[in-house]
Amino acid sequence: MIAAMFLVVALIALAAWVWARAKAVSLAAGDPSSLHSRPAYHGLYAALWVMLIGWGVLIVLSVASASYTQNTLMNEIGQAAPETLRIERQLILSDARAIAAGTVASKSGPLREDIALRYGTLSQLSFWLVLIGTGAAALAAAAVTLRQITPEWRARNRTERILRYVLMAMAAIAVLTTLGIVLSLIFETLTFFSNIGWRVDKFLFGTTWSPLSGVHSGQMDPNKVGAVPLFAGTFLITLIAMIVAVPVGLFAAIYLSDFASARVRAIVKPMLELLAGIPTVVYGFFAAITVAPFIRNTGESFGLSIASESALAAGVVMGIMIIPFISSLSDDVINSVPQSLRDGSYGLGATKAETMRQVVLPAALPGIVSAILLGISRAVGETMIVVMAAGQGANLTANPLEAVTTVTVQIVALITGDTEASTAAGPAFTLGFTLFCVTLAMNVVALRIVRRYRELYD
Repeated sequence: MIAAMFLVVALIALAAWVWARAKAVSLAAGDPSSLHSRPAYHGLYAALWVMLIGWGVLIVLSVASASYTQNTLMNEIGQAAPETLRIERQLILSDARAIAAGTVASKSGPLREDIALRYGTLSQLSFWLVLIGTGAAALAAAAVTLRQITPEWRARNRTERILRYVLMAMAAIAVLTTLGIVLSLIFETLTFFSNIGWRVDKFLFGTTWSPLSGVHSGQMDPNKVGAVPLFAGTFLITLIAMIVAVPVGLFAAIYLSDFASARVRAIVKPMLELLAGIPTVVYGFFAAITVAPFIRNTGESFGLSIASESALAAGVVMGIMIIPFISSLSDDVINSVPQSLRDGSYGLGATKAETMRQVVLPAALPGIVSAILLGISRAVGETMIVVMAAGQGANLTANPLEAVTTVTVQIVALITGDTEASTAAGPAFTLGFTLFCVTLAMNVVALRIVRRYRELYD
Protein backbone atom coordinates (compact mmCIF):
# COMPACT_ATOMS: atom_id res chain seq x y z
CA MET A 1 0.00 0.00 0.00
CA ILE A 2 2.72 2.47 0.97
CA ALA A 3 4.73 1.72 -2.17
CA ALA A 4 1.67 2.29 -4.36
CA MET A 5 0.99 5.64 -2.70
CA PHE A 6 4.61 6.68 -3.13
CA LEU A 7 4.17 5.92 -6.82
CA VAL A 8 0.93 7.96 -6.94
CA VAL A 9 2.72 10.97 -5.47
CA ALA A 10 5.58 10.53 -7.95
CA LEU A 11 3.08 10.50 -10.84
CA ILE A 12 1.42 13.68 -9.53
CA ALA A 13 4.87 15.27 -9.26
CA LEU A 14 5.63 14.30 -12.85
CA ALA A 15 2.34 15.81 -13.99
CA ALA A 16 3.10 18.99 -12.00
CA TRP A 17 6.49 19.22 -13.70
CA VAL A 18 4.89 18.96 -17.14
CA TRP A 19 2.16 21.49 -16.34
CA ALA A 20 4.51 23.99 -14.69
CA ARG A 21 7.00 23.80 -17.51
CA ALA A 22 4.25 24.19 -20.12
CA LYS A 23 2.84 27.22 -18.29
CA ALA A 24 6.28 28.84 -18.13
CA VAL A 25 6.76 28.23 -21.85
CA SER A 26 3.40 29.79 -22.62
CA LEU A 27 4.22 32.84 -20.47
CA ALA A 28 7.49 33.27 -22.35
CA ALA A 29 5.55 33.61 -25.61
CA GLY A 30 8.53 32.58 -27.67
CA ASP A 31 10.96 34.83 -25.78
CA PRO A 32 12.74 32.73 -23.07
CA SER A 33 14.75 35.78 -21.99
CA SER A 34 11.56 37.31 -20.55
CA LEU A 35 11.57 34.65 -17.81
CA HIS A 36 13.79 34.97 -14.77
CA SER A 37 14.28 31.18 -14.71
CA ARG A 38 14.22 28.61 -17.44
CA PRO A 39 10.98 26.59 -17.81
CA ALA A 40 12.72 23.44 -16.55
CA TYR A 41 13.34 25.12 -13.19
CA HIS A 42 9.66 26.00 -12.87
CA GLY A 43 8.76 22.37 -13.50
CA LEU A 44 11.38 21.09 -11.08
CA TYR A 45 10.23 23.52 -8.39
CA ALA A 46 6.64 22.27 -8.67
CA ALA A 47 7.68 18.61 -8.71
CA LEU A 48 9.90 19.00 -5.63
CA TRP A 49 7.16 20.62 -3.59
CA VAL A 50 4.65 17.96 -4.61
CA MET A 51 7.02 15.15 -3.62
CA LEU A 52 8.08 16.74 -0.34
CA ILE A 53 4.55 17.55 0.81
CA GLY A 54 2.94 14.41 -0.60
CA TRP A 55 5.49 11.99 0.80
CA GLY A 56 5.64 13.86 4.12
CA VAL A 57 1.86 13.66 4.56
CA LEU A 58 1.93 10.01 3.49
CA ILE A 59 4.50 9.10 6.15
CA VAL A 60 2.69 11.04 8.90
CA LEU A 61 -0.75 9.63 8.06
CA SER A 62 0.59 6.08 7.71
CA VAL A 63 2.30 6.16 11.10
CA ALA A 64 -0.70 7.82 12.77
CA SER A 65 -3.24 5.39 11.26
CA ALA A 66 -1.15 2.35 12.15
CA SER A 67 -0.76 3.57 15.72
CA TYR A 68 -4.48 4.33 16.00
CA THR A 69 -5.43 0.91 14.65
CA GLN A 70 -3.12 -0.93 17.02
CA ASN A 71 -4.18 1.04 20.09
CA THR A 72 -7.87 0.67 19.26
CA LEU A 73 -7.61 -3.09 18.77
CA MET A 74 -5.48 -3.54 21.89
CA ASN A 75 -8.14 -1.70 23.92
CA GLU A 76 -10.90 -3.83 22.42
CA ILE A 77 -8.96 -7.01 23.23
CA GLY A 78 -8.45 -5.72 26.77
CA GLN A 79 -12.17 -5.11 27.17
CA ALA A 80 -13.05 -8.53 25.78
CA ALA A 81 -10.38 -10.39 27.82
CA PRO A 82 -9.41 -8.16 30.78
CA GLU A 83 -7.52 -10.97 32.52
CA THR A 84 -4.91 -11.27 29.77
CA LEU A 85 -1.46 -9.72 30.00
CA ARG A 86 -0.21 -7.21 27.45
CA ILE A 87 2.04 -9.76 25.75
CA GLU A 88 -0.94 -12.09 25.38
CA ARG A 89 -2.98 -9.29 23.81
CA GLN A 90 -0.15 -8.66 21.37
CA LEU A 91 -0.19 -12.35 20.41
CA ILE A 92 -3.96 -12.22 19.89
CA LEU A 93 -3.57 -9.16 17.69
CA SER A 94 -0.80 -10.87 15.71
CA ASP A 95 -3.02 -13.89 15.13
CA ALA A 96 -5.90 -11.63 14.10
CA ARG A 97 -3.69 -9.92 11.55
CA ALA A 98 -2.66 -13.29 10.16
CA ILE A 99 -6.30 -14.37 9.89
CA ALA A 100 -7.22 -11.11 8.16
CA ALA A 101 -4.34 -11.57 5.71
CA GLY A 102 -5.36 -15.16 4.99
CA THR A 103 -2.16 -16.68 6.37
CA VAL A 104 -1.68 -19.31 9.05
CA ALA A 105 -2.16 -18.11 12.64
CA SER A 106 -0.75 -19.81 15.74
CA LYS A 107 -4.24 -20.01 17.29
CA SER A 108 -7.82 -19.31 16.26
CA GLY A 109 -11.03 -18.60 18.11
CA PRO A 110 -14.06 -16.31 18.25
CA LEU A 111 -12.10 -13.41 19.77
CA ARG A 112 -9.35 -13.60 17.18
CA GLU A 113 -11.87 -13.82 14.35
CA ASP A 114 -13.80 -10.80 15.65
CA ILE A 115 -10.59 -8.80 15.98
CA ALA A 116 -9.60 -9.92 12.48
CA LEU A 117 -12.85 -8.53 11.07
CA ARG A 118 -12.37 -5.33 13.02
CA TYR A 119 -8.78 -5.11 11.83
CA GLY A 120 -9.88 -5.48 8.21
CA THR A 121 -12.43 -2.69 8.62
CA LEU A 122 -9.95 -0.31 10.25
CA SER A 123 -7.27 -1.16 7.69
CA GLN A 124 -9.63 -0.40 4.83
CA LEU A 125 -10.66 2.87 6.46
CA SER A 126 -7.00 3.79 7.05
CA PHE A 127 -6.16 3.03 3.45
CA TRP A 128 -8.76 5.39 2.07
CA LEU A 129 -7.92 8.04 4.63
CA VAL A 130 -4.22 7.94 3.78
CA LEU A 131 -4.93 7.80 0.05
CA ILE A 132 -7.30 10.77 0.09
CA GLY A 133 -5.13 12.80 2.46
CA THR A 134 -1.95 12.16 0.50
CA GLY A 135 -3.55 12.81 -2.87
CA ALA A 136 -5.21 15.99 -1.64
CA ALA A 137 -1.95 17.29 -0.17
CA ALA A 138 -0.01 16.53 -3.36
CA LEU A 139 -2.67 18.14 -5.58
CA ALA A 140 -2.84 21.18 -3.32
CA ALA A 141 0.94 21.58 -3.54
CA ALA A 142 0.74 21.31 -7.32
CA ALA A 143 -2.03 23.92 -7.50
CA VAL A 144 -0.18 26.39 -5.27
CA THR A 145 3.09 26.09 -7.20
CA LEU A 146 1.31 26.46 -10.54
CA ARG A 147 -0.33 29.68 -9.36
CA GLN A 148 3.06 31.09 -8.37
CA ILE A 149 4.49 30.87 -11.88
CA THR A 150 5.10 34.32 -13.34
CA PRO A 151 7.84 35.73 -15.56
CA GLU A 152 9.46 37.29 -12.47
CA TRP A 153 9.23 34.14 -10.31
CA ARG A 154 12.72 33.11 -9.12
CA ALA A 155 12.16 29.39 -9.58
CA ARG A 156 15.84 28.55 -10.03
CA ASN A 157 16.88 30.18 -6.75
CA ARG A 158 14.10 28.49 -4.81
CA THR A 159 14.75 25.13 -6.45
CA GLU A 160 18.44 25.27 -5.58
CA ARG A 161 17.55 26.26 -2.02
CA ILE A 162 15.19 23.29 -1.69
CA LEU A 163 17.82 20.93 -3.05
CA ARG A 164 20.38 22.35 -0.65
CA TYR A 165 18.05 21.77 2.29
CA VAL A 166 17.31 18.24 1.07
CA LEU A 167 21.02 17.46 0.84
CA MET A 168 21.57 18.93 4.29
CA ALA A 169 18.75 16.76 5.64
CA MET A 170 20.28 13.65 4.10
CA ALA A 171 23.66 14.49 5.63
CA ALA A 172 21.99 15.16 8.98
CA ILE A 173 20.22 11.80 8.84
CA ALA A 174 23.53 10.04 8.24
CA VAL A 175 25.19 11.92 11.11
CA LEU A 176 22.27 11.40 13.48
CA THR A 177 22.12 7.71 12.61
CA THR A 178 25.80 7.31 13.42
CA LEU A 179 25.34 9.32 16.61
CA GLY A 180 22.38 7.17 17.59
CA ILE A 181 24.35 3.97 17.07
CA VAL A 182 27.25 5.28 19.15
CA LEU A 183 24.96 6.52 21.93
CA SER A 184 23.13 3.19 22.05
CA LEU A 185 26.47 1.40 22.34
CA ILE A 186 27.57 3.73 25.13
CA PHE A 187 24.27 3.42 27.01
CA GLU A 188 24.22 -0.38 26.90
CA THR A 189 27.91 -0.49 27.81
CA LEU A 190 27.33 1.65 30.90
CA THR A 191 24.38 -0.57 31.88
CA PHE A 192 26.55 -3.66 31.50
CA PHE A 193 29.34 -2.27 33.66
CA SER A 194 26.82 -1.21 36.31
CA ASN A 195 25.55 -4.80 36.41
CA ILE A 196 29.05 -6.12 37.15
CA GLY A 197 29.86 -3.50 39.75
CA TRP A 198 31.91 -1.26 37.43
CA ARG A 199 34.67 -3.86 37.29
CA VAL A 200 36.03 -2.60 33.97
CA ASP A 201 39.34 -4.35 34.62
CA LYS A 202 37.57 -7.72 34.73
CA PHE A 203 36.22 -7.11 31.22
CA LEU A 204 39.36 -5.67 29.65
CA PHE A 205 41.88 -8.02 31.27
CA GLY A 206 39.86 -11.07 32.32
CA THR A 207 40.50 -14.39 30.62
CA THR A 208 37.19 -16.17 31.28
CA TRP A 209 34.20 -15.41 29.06
CA SER A 210 30.82 -16.75 30.16
CA PRO A 211 28.68 -13.66 30.82
CA LEU A 212 25.32 -15.44 30.96
CA SER A 213 26.33 -18.22 33.31
CA GLY A 214 25.03 -16.41 36.39
CA VAL A 215 22.09 -14.42 35.07
CA HIS A 216 19.62 -16.83 36.66
CA SER A 217 20.62 -15.42 40.04
CA GLY A 218 19.82 -11.89 38.87
CA GLN A 219 23.38 -10.60 38.52
CA MET A 220 26.30 -11.27 36.19
CA ASP A 221 29.46 -12.75 37.61
CA PRO A 222 32.23 -10.13 37.10
CA ASN A 223 34.82 -12.93 37.08
CA LYS A 224 33.31 -14.43 33.92
CA VAL A 225 33.15 -11.43 31.61
CA GLY A 226 36.79 -11.35 30.52
CA ALA A 227 36.93 -10.42 26.82
CA VAL A 228 40.65 -11.08 26.31
CA PRO A 229 40.08 -14.51 24.65
CA LEU A 230 37.61 -12.96 22.19
CA PHE A 231 39.88 -10.12 21.10
CA ALA A 232 42.87 -12.45 21.01
CA GLY A 233 40.97 -14.79 18.68
CA THR A 234 39.78 -11.87 16.56
CA PHE A 235 43.29 -10.47 16.09
CA LEU A 236 44.79 -13.93 15.50
CA ILE A 237 42.37 -14.75 12.69
CA THR A 238 42.66 -11.23 11.27
CA LEU A 239 46.46 -11.49 11.30
CA ILE A 240 46.39 -14.81 9.45
CA ALA A 241 43.90 -13.42 6.92
CA MET A 242 46.02 -10.34 6.25
CA ILE A 243 49.21 -12.43 5.92
CA VAL A 244 47.43 -14.26 3.12
CA ALA A 245 45.54 -11.35 1.55
CA VAL A 246 48.03 -8.46 1.59
CA PRO A 247 50.97 -10.07 -0.29
CA VAL A 248 48.76 -11.88 -2.79
CA GLY A 249 46.45 -8.93 -3.38
CA LEU A 250 49.22 -6.35 -3.59
CA PHE A 251 51.49 -8.41 -5.86
CA ALA A 252 48.52 -9.22 -8.07
CA ALA A 253 47.74 -5.51 -8.34
CA ILE A 254 51.37 -4.70 -9.18
CA TYR A 255 51.48 -7.38 -11.86
CA LEU A 256 48.16 -6.41 -13.42
CA SER A 257 48.89 -2.68 -13.43
CA ASP A 258 52.41 -2.53 -14.94
CA PHE A 259 53.61 -5.98 -15.99
CA ALA A 260 50.66 -7.90 -17.44
CA SER A 261 49.58 -7.60 -21.04
CA ALA A 262 46.19 -6.16 -21.90
CA ARG A 263 44.86 -9.62 -22.74
CA VAL A 264 46.03 -11.16 -19.46
CA ARG A 265 44.64 -8.22 -17.50
CA ALA A 266 41.27 -8.52 -19.21
CA ILE A 267 41.04 -12.17 -18.10
CA VAL A 268 42.67 -12.18 -14.65
CA LYS A 269 41.20 -8.99 -13.16
CA PRO A 270 37.52 -10.05 -13.59
CA MET A 271 38.37 -13.49 -12.19
CA LEU A 272 39.91 -11.91 -9.09
CA GLU A 273 36.97 -9.59 -8.62
CA LEU A 274 34.61 -12.54 -8.97
CA LEU A 275 35.80 -13.73 -5.56
CA ALA A 276 34.19 -10.66 -3.98
CA GLY A 277 30.75 -11.77 -5.18
CA ILE A 278 30.83 -15.17 -3.49
CA PRO A 279 28.60 -15.25 -0.36
CA THR A 280 30.47 -15.60 2.92
CA VAL A 281 28.46 -18.69 3.84
CA VAL A 282 29.99 -20.41 0.80
CA TYR A 283 33.45 -19.50 2.07
CA GLY A 284 32.42 -20.90 5.43
CA PHE A 285 31.40 -24.23 3.90
CA PHE A 286 34.61 -24.28 1.90
CA ALA A 287 36.64 -23.67 5.06
CA ALA A 288 34.78 -26.24 7.16
CA ILE A 289 34.49 -29.02 4.57
CA THR A 290 37.64 -28.65 2.48
CA VAL A 291 40.33 -26.48 4.06
CA ALA A 292 39.99 -27.52 7.71
CA PRO A 293 40.13 -31.30 7.02
CA PHE A 294 43.06 -30.76 4.64
CA ILE A 295 45.01 -28.81 7.28
CA ARG A 296 44.18 -31.39 9.96
CA ASN A 297 45.19 -34.37 7.80
CA THR A 298 48.37 -32.62 6.67
CA GLY A 299 49.29 -31.82 10.26
CA GLU A 300 48.64 -35.40 11.39
CA SER A 301 51.00 -36.67 8.71
CA PHE A 302 53.73 -34.59 10.37
CA GLY A 303 52.70 -35.62 13.88
CA LEU A 304 50.95 -32.35 14.73
CA SER A 305 47.70 -32.19 16.66
CA ILE A 306 45.39 -29.79 14.84
CA ALA A 307 41.82 -29.06 15.91
CA SER A 308 39.01 -29.79 13.50
CA GLU A 309 38.04 -26.14 13.78
CA SER A 310 41.25 -24.12 13.79
CA ALA A 311 42.09 -20.45 13.52
CA LEU A 312 44.43 -21.28 10.64
CA ALA A 313 41.66 -22.67 8.44
CA ALA A 314 39.35 -19.72 9.12
CA GLY A 315 42.16 -17.20 8.61
CA VAL A 316 43.34 -18.67 5.32
CA VAL A 317 39.86 -18.76 3.81
CA MET A 318 39.12 -15.29 5.12
CA GLY A 319 42.33 -14.08 3.49
CA ILE A 320 41.21 -15.58 0.17
CA MET A 321 37.92 -13.71 0.54
CA ILE A 322 39.71 -10.39 1.18
CA ILE A 323 42.17 -10.70 -1.76
CA PRO A 324 39.87 -9.04 -4.35
CA PHE A 325 39.24 -6.04 -2.10
CA ILE A 326 42.94 -5.30 -1.67
CA SER A 327 43.83 -6.23 -5.24
CA SER A 328 41.16 -4.14 -6.93
CA LEU A 329 41.68 -1.02 -4.81
CA SER A 330 45.48 -1.25 -4.99
CA ASP A 331 45.32 -1.69 -8.75
CA ASP A 332 43.19 1.44 -9.11
CA VAL A 333 45.54 3.42 -6.86
CA ILE A 334 48.68 2.28 -8.69
CA ASN A 335 47.13 3.13 -12.05
CA SER A 336 46.26 6.61 -10.77
CA VAL A 337 49.94 7.45 -10.16
CA PRO A 338 50.90 9.98 -12.88
CA GLN A 339 52.74 8.51 -15.83
CA SER A 340 55.19 11.41 -15.62
CA LEU A 341 56.69 9.89 -12.44
CA ARG A 342 57.29 6.63 -14.27
CA ASP A 343 58.75 8.39 -17.32
CA GLY A 344 61.09 10.42 -15.15
CA SER A 345 62.34 7.27 -13.42
CA TYR A 346 62.84 5.49 -16.74
CA GLY A 347 64.72 8.53 -18.05
CA LEU A 348 67.18 8.25 -15.14
CA GLY A 349 67.93 4.66 -16.12
CA ALA A 350 65.75 2.79 -13.62
CA THR A 351 64.21 -0.51 -14.60
CA LYS A 352 60.50 -1.20 -14.43
CA ALA A 353 60.91 -3.12 -11.15
CA GLU A 354 63.02 -0.34 -9.61
CA THR A 355 60.49 2.26 -10.73
CA MET A 356 57.68 0.28 -9.15
CA ARG A 357 59.56 -0.22 -5.88
CA GLN A 358 61.09 3.22 -5.46
CA VAL A 359 58.64 5.57 -7.19
CA VAL A 360 55.18 4.12 -7.83
CA LEU A 361 54.59 2.25 -4.57
CA PRO A 362 55.65 5.14 -2.30
CA ALA A 363 53.42 7.50 -4.28
CA ALA A 364 50.51 5.06 -4.08
CA LEU A 365 51.08 4.17 -0.42
CA PRO A 366 48.17 6.21 1.00
CA GLY A 367 45.70 4.37 -1.22
CA ILE A 368 47.31 1.01 -0.51
CA VAL A 369 47.05 1.66 3.23
CA SER A 370 43.37 2.48 2.76
CA ALA A 371 42.87 -0.80 0.89
CA ILE A 372 44.60 -2.74 3.66
CA LEU A 373 42.44 -0.97 6.25
CA LEU A 374 39.33 -1.98 4.33
CA GLY A 375 40.59 -5.55 4.33
CA ILE A 376 41.22 -5.45 8.09
CA SER A 377 37.75 -4.05 8.72
CA ARG A 378 36.28 -6.79 6.54
CA ALA A 379 38.19 -9.45 8.47
CA VAL A 380 37.31 -8.07 11.90
CA GLY A 381 33.61 -7.95 11.06
CA GLU A 382 33.37 -11.38 9.43
CA THR A 383 31.17 -13.92 11.24
CA MET A 384 30.07 -16.87 9.08
CA ILE A 385 33.54 -18.17 8.26
CA VAL A 386 34.58 -18.11 11.92
CA VAL A 387 31.37 -19.77 13.10
CA MET A 388 31.74 -22.62 10.63
CA ALA A 389 35.51 -23.08 10.61
CA ALA A 390 36.98 -21.78 13.89
CA GLY A 391 34.41 -22.64 16.54
CA GLN A 392 32.51 -20.67 19.18
CA GLY A 393 34.44 -21.47 22.35
CA ALA A 394 36.37 -18.65 24.02
CA ASN A 395 39.92 -20.02 24.01
CA LEU A 396 42.89 -17.84 24.95
CA THR A 397 45.73 -19.06 22.77
CA ALA A 398 48.26 -17.82 20.25
CA ASN A 399 48.41 -21.20 18.52
CA PRO A 400 46.73 -20.95 15.10
CA LEU A 401 46.19 -24.72 15.10
CA GLU A 402 43.65 -24.52 17.94
CA ALA A 403 40.00 -23.47 17.91
CA VAL A 404 39.23 -19.85 18.79
CA THR A 405 36.30 -17.48 18.49
CA THR A 406 35.89 -13.81 17.65
CA VAL A 407 33.99 -10.82 18.96
CA THR A 408 31.41 -10.83 16.19
CA VAL A 409 30.64 -14.51 16.69
CA GLN A 410 29.98 -13.96 20.38
CA ILE A 411 27.76 -10.96 19.64
CA VAL A 412 25.64 -13.11 17.33
CA ALA A 413 25.59 -15.97 19.85
CA LEU A 414 24.40 -13.66 22.63
CA ILE A 415 21.67 -11.93 20.64
CA THR A 416 20.29 -15.04 18.91
CA GLY A 417 20.37 -17.34 21.94
CA ASP A 418 17.49 -18.39 24.18
CA THR A 419 18.31 -15.74 26.77
CA GLU A 420 16.10 -12.66 26.90
CA ALA A 421 17.40 -9.98 24.54
CA SER A 422 17.50 -7.27 27.23
CA THR A 423 19.81 -9.45 29.35
CA ALA A 424 22.16 -10.40 26.51
CA ALA A 425 22.25 -6.90 25.02
CA GLY A 426 24.64 -5.62 27.68
CA PRO A 427 27.65 -7.86 26.95
CA ALA A 428 26.91 -7.86 23.21
CA PHE A 429 26.82 -4.07 22.94
CA THR A 430 29.87 -3.77 25.19
CA LEU A 431 31.84 -6.01 22.86
CA GLY A 432 30.65 -3.94 19.92
CA PHE A 433 31.63 -0.66 21.59
CA THR A 434 35.08 -1.98 22.49
CA LEU A 435 35.63 -3.21 18.95
CA PHE A 436 34.46 0.17 17.66
CA CYS A 437 37.05 1.96 19.83
CA VAL A 438 39.84 -0.39 18.68
CA THR A 439 39.04 0.03 14.98
CA LEU A 440 38.72 3.80 15.46
CA ALA A 441 42.21 3.92 16.98
CA MET A 442 43.55 1.88 14.05
CA ASN A 443 41.95 4.27 11.58
CA VAL A 444 43.46 7.29 13.33
CA VAL A 445 46.95 5.76 13.16
CA ALA A 446 46.48 4.83 9.50
CA LEU A 447 45.26 8.34 8.65
CA ARG A 448 48.40 9.80 10.17
CA ILE A 449 50.51 7.51 7.98
CA VAL A 450 48.49 8.42 4.90
CA ARG A 451 48.74 12.15 5.63
CA ARG A 452 52.50 11.94 6.09
CA TYR A 453 53.17 10.23 2.75
CA ARG A 454 50.58 12.32 0.94
CA GLU A 455 52.47 15.47 1.93
CA LEU A 456 55.67 13.99 0.54
CA TYR A 457 54.24 13.12 -2.89
CA ASP A 458 51.60 15.78 -3.51
